[in-house]
Amino acid sequence: MSEDVTEPKEDSPTQRAEEPDAGTPAAADAEAEGGAERVEAEARDPLAEALEEIKRTRDQLLRTAADFDNFRKRSRREVSEAGERGREEILKELLPVFDNLERAADHAKGATEVGALVDGIELVIKQFVDTLAKIGVEKLDARGQAFDPSVHEAIQQLETDEVAPGSVAHQVQSGYKMGGRLVRPCMVVVAKAPTVQ
Repeated sequence: MSEDVTEPKEDSPTQRAEEPDAGTPAAADAEAEGGAERVEAEARDPLAEALEEIKRTRDQLLRTAADFDNFRKRSRREVSEAGERGREEILKELLPVFDNLERAADHAKGATEVGALVDGIELVIKQFVDTLAKIGVEKLDARGQAFDPSVHEAIQQLETDEVAPGSVAHQVQSGYKMGGRLVRPCMVVVAKAPTVQ
């Protein structure tokens, strides 16, 4: 029985280039490179990485907090400016009413006819009510209505049979609403049934 003995094949030049001999300078470079990777892997300390991540997160949180603080200051300033602009618009609407009141007061000093003065004042009051309606303020009139504590403030009760008990007998002061919200309730006198004697 004969054994087949295969002779070792000679390495091709490319194989020899990929696998340097142990004693050559290329082998020393490859070994040094592998060692550098091991040193780099060992140098990646988990604690140092965690501390670096904490530092990055802290910096990001500080920037976010500063951005939020700036946003809050800007929002406050914008709200304040909007309030000032709103008050300015209301003042512009009301100034003509005030001008007419001043004219009426000047006219009253030399007026001989009271009726004309009263008519002038009533016109100014109408202008005022119209101006309030223009800026969204509604004047409430409670006369003859049933007493409603959500819009009326009772200051007195009056025995009378002129209106039904529990109704508004007199309105002492008008109430006002703005945008559906009560600004000031009507001050009223509420009727109650007369006592039988």
